[in-house]
Amino acid sequence: MRFNQQNAPPRRLWPWAVGLALLGVLLSLVIWLVIARLNLLASNASQTQVTQSAVVQQVEKVAKLVSSETTLRDVVVYENTYYGSTKKALVVVSGKLLSGINLDKGTDVQIDDKAKLITISLPRPEVLAIEITNVQTYDEQRGLWNPFSAADHDAIYKLARDKFAETGNEMKVADAAQQSATEMLQAMFSTNGYRVEITYR
Repeated sequence: MRFNQQNAPPRRLWPWAVGLALLGVLLSLVIWLVIARLNLLASNASQTQVTQSAVVQQVEKVAKLVSSETTLRDVVVYENTYYGSTKKALVVVSGKLLSGINLDKGTDVQIDDKAKLITISLPRPEVLAIEITNVQTYDEQRGLWNPFSAADHDAIYKLARDKFAETGNEMKVADAAQQSATEMLQAMFSTNGYRVEITYR
């Protein structure tokens, strides 16, 4: 009886073929995992590291940016009576009002990497300085025994500064600085999934 090799099924090749296929799938899976891991490491390496010193530096820059200078001009009426003798002065005063955040009062930065939360505590914006640039006297009436002195001029300067400070509060220049600082800091650090909370003392 003759055996026909052409009609015999190649049974011995199937186990090898299945093994090679499984090996190919396994190798493909390993390669894919390695590539994914390398991509993850590269992604983490490319992300900006949020550190406390970096946040403090940016806060200092923002504090300078939101500082504003406002030019003011107002009328000051000064009057002083001494033993029935009254002296008066009508003065037009010009000056500059500087408002912003005084970081010398302390800044606190907390970073929670697990919660992806940056907490920044800042001093409340305020009027930082008032500079009197020009004083023009339009009417000055001296008392009989109550002449003008250097102390009177100092008092007029003080009245002008107080009036400029009051005007600055009415214009809400400090509130504008606070809003600008909040928006800039939130836009600056709300990256890589971080949230930003800002409080003003």
